[in-house]
Amino acid sequence: MRAALARKGAAGLFDELLDADAAWRTATARADELRAATKSRGRPSDEDLAELARAKAELKTVDTELAAARSRLDDLLARVPNPPDASVPDGASDEDAEELRRVGAPPVHRFAVRDHVELGGFDLERGARLSGARFAYRMGPVALLELALYRYALDAVVAKGYVPVLPPVLVREEAMYGTGFLPTEESNIYRVEPDGLYLTGTSEVALAGLHLGEVLARADLPLRYAGYSTCFRREAGAAGRDTRGIFRVHQFDKVEMFSFVEPGESADEHERMLEIEEELVQGLGLAYRVVNVAAGDLGAPASKKYDIEAWMPGQQRYREITSCSNDTDYQARRLATRFRPGEGEALRHVHTLNGTAMTARWLIALLETYQDEAGAIAVPGRLVSLGAPARIEPPQR
Repeated sequence: MRAALARKGAAGLFDELLDADAAWRTATARADELRAATKSRGRPSDEDLAELARAKAELKTVDTELAAARSRLDDLLARVPNPPDASVPDGASDEDAEELRRVGAPPVHRFAVRDHVELGGFDLERGARLSGARFAYRMGPVALLELALYRYALDAVVAKGYVPVLPPVLVREEAMYGTGFLPTEESNIYRVEPDGLYLTGTSEVALAGLHLGEVLARADLPLRYAGYSTCFRREAGAAGRDTRGIFRVHQFDKVEMFSFVEPGESADEHERMLEIEEELVQGLGLAYRVVNVAAGDLGAPASKKYDIEAWMPGQQRYREITSCSNDTDYQARRLATRFRPGEGEALRHVHTLNGTAMTARWLIALLETYQDEAGAIAVPGRLVSLGAPARIEPPQR
């Protein structure tokens, strides 16, 4: 376990956990001894009464120490991440990810390409005036194109057996802890102080919490949901990165796939989820690559994660537009979501998985890929059938 966690940079945290566990066990044993010593038997002598008084006084001190030891142990347990799968590459950044394949050739534009900001449809200046940096208005035909993208993704995943869900975006603290976003991602989360609620950065939180504390019927597994929601992220650690346009913003919409499966099925479910994501990208004719994310670049809940990176002509490189993670039993343990394998058998925790079906980042790749020399955009036909304009004209200069 220590060697696996070292690949996520958490070996020191694991050592702290073992020390805290030893301290808690020692304090527990001493408290049990003292508790037994405070129970008088028969008629106590003066010496017995003195010993009882001494034991009670020490027990009070030890109980305080025990509570502190338990609190430290619980805090460390909440911080230790899910160990990475053996198939995950070593490394700590996106540059260490293992490229699995490339699909489609990046488009060749025989003119100077415009990035999505130059192509128009985004009012970043007024968004910043209204809400601050990294907020944007999506306007006119681009707004219709974005809405068509969400419907495109929802239609596709519902056809694959996912139940569509419009979930809450405000959740209690236990849901954020249960999914692993607290305490490790606290700096990136918006908290609504008066109500003790949190704005979610993904509908994964609400979908994982859908069966909080429940025992699921084995016959019902797998359970697959597709949540559509607005998401909120502070992006506290991203200062100076991707500040142009809408690649990294504080508010965005997303379609998220989420699965509850039996433990033995999660690896296959992970591949199935990736296959759906690839079908969505291929359906719009975008060039992309698939990467196996490095161990040190995984979030706390994930044992393995695939990213799909689409070619973005304005940046002349592949950038992430989807990810899908196998969180094994990490979230289920924290959320107490279990199932009974068979009659009379002990309850087991399910495995949970999540995957992006659509975000506004797809707009960047689409607009930049399908632009012409004049700056007009030819929209893929399957999005036109869902309400997008067939052609987006260049903005008036």
